[in-house]
Amino acid sequence: LTSQFNIPRRHRQLRHSLGPQLVEESNNETSQPYQGLTGLRNLGNTCYMNAVLQCLCSISPLVEYFLSGKYVTALHKENGEVATAFAYLMTDMWLGEFECVSPEVFRSVIGDLCPAFTKKTQQDAQEFLIYVLNELHEALKKSCKRRCYGNTSTSREDRGTGSETSIITQLFEGQLSYDITCLACQTTTDKNEVFTVLSLPIPSESACSLQDCLECFFQQDTLTWNNQIHCSFCGTKQDAAVKANIGKAPKMVIFHLKRFDYQGSYKRKLGTNIYYPLSNLDLSPYIYPLFRKNPKYNLCAVVNHFGYLDGGHYTAFCKHTLTQNWYSFDDAQVSEIPQASVQSAAAYLLFYSCKAFSVPTKTHKY
Repeated sequence: LTSQFNIPRRHRQLRHSLGPQLVEESNNETSQPYQGLTGLRNLGNTCYMNAVLQCLCSISPLVEYFLSGKYVTALHKENGEVATAFAYLMTDMWLGEFECVSPEVFRSVIGDLCPAFTKKTQQDAQEFLIYVLNELHEALKKSCKRRCYGNTSTSREDRGTGSETSIITQLFEGQLSYDITCLACQTTTDKNEVFTVLSLPIPSESACSLQDCLECFFQQDTLTWNNQIHCSFCGTKQDAAVKANIGKAPKMVIFHLKRFDYQGSYKRKLGTNIYYPLSNLDLSPYIYPLFRKNPKYNLCAVVNHFGYLDGGHYTAFCKHTLTQNWYSFDDAQVSEIPQASVQSAAAYLLFYSCKAFSVPTKTHKY
């Protein structure tokens, strides 16, 4: 690793000064491997960070990209600190030597860019996930043009340029296609929008399925009053019908279940029990044009949120690529769980993959 791609000196010193404190318990006494089953120490209300990092650590193609050292040649030296710190942490979590490690270096590097993540206050796991994916993309992209990720709860123009690719876009980026029909002249126009996280509405307060959430998201909507569009054919603002489809399905699709409801000063958390399939999720009803082979998606990780809007606790459920068993990650505590327990009323983020994962291997020395 050349010096211009290293973590800044003070972060390297922090990493080295932690020494034995970087790990909580050694694996010297047993032969049990901890590859991909390593807990993360809570640094003070950092459960949101730990849960997201565990889910990312369960995505083998992403982990192997960093463990193999491929990321080094793609790094932009002006903003490569987050990617380098992420690579160090993924290596610590996949070495299989420790029951628990500290994410302190990664948190410190992230905090230099976004101080909110260094405060000992609870943050939103979805916002942290999007921020990390954005920073990794910025460090590894092939284009120098700035790109900003978000979720589909905010309006974003089509920013797609074919040269702006990275391991993040290759795995997580999809495209939505909107058909917008003027209700006055019936003229239809298209608008595209890229996404890495789909924020899904929850149509029930008691119980519903993930398919119900998807149908609610992809149903036709009517834009009226202040939401009218400017029709270039009519020359004025008009009511419009809008229908969304998935124009390009990503290899990894992440669903954000919109449990936190804000209406003016009123806010609440929806505790709806949402049924989501662990395998064979079919997105073909929402994909257009329909290709000959549309993949089925299998669940690989879940971020859970327990508690209320202004406080609570995050944990993760992840499927291990080596054992094919499910594990619960609650900060430093890691435990195997039965498959039936993966269905949780606390689910907040769902990670689905259209391909089976292989076990990450480390072929690069840091």
